[in-house]
Amino acid sequence: MTCSEFVHIAEQLRHRVLRVGLDFFGSYEDAEDAAQETMVQLWRYLEHIDAGQNVEALAVRVAKNCCVSLYRKQHREKLATDLSRDGTDVSPHELMEAKDMQRMLSEALDLLKPRERQLFEMRQLEGLSTDEITNQTGIPKPSVTAMVSAARKKVFTELRRRMKQ
Repeated sequence: MTCSEFVHIAEQLRHRVLRVGLDFFGSYEDAEDAAQETMVQLWRYLEHIDAGQNVEALAVRVAKNCCVSLYRKQHREKLATDLSRDGTDVSPHELMEAKDMQRMLSEALDLLKPRERQLFEMRQLEGLSTDEITNQTGIPKPSVTAMVSAARKKVFTELRRRMKQ
């Protein structure tokens, strides 16, 4: 699909994926976030989209995956916030260690190439399956598996190195 073809149908697709988000969340703000992410994903993989295929069906599928990812992310953040607020379950020392580990993880992720990081985050942080990643990115399943595995190895190697310092 060309950029001009996408621009021509983008407004129609945006309305459709926004409805998917509204049905999923019931919240306009969350639906907007999901629609925005969906449009970015579609734009990112524009060259892999065949103009002859049902682009609206693809957009709906990507929107559903974005809704699930956003939902998972919101609940992980809520859990982390709840843990940090409830001082009876988590000691200050444990909170400090968790923040330290988060910082080291962030620095390790910064060492990945953009595509490696994207796939790693989709798999490890968003909890998407390899099939879901393949559907969203258009990257063949064996390639996704290999790239996620290589990224995971790089991150774990870097974390081990930093923990020994």
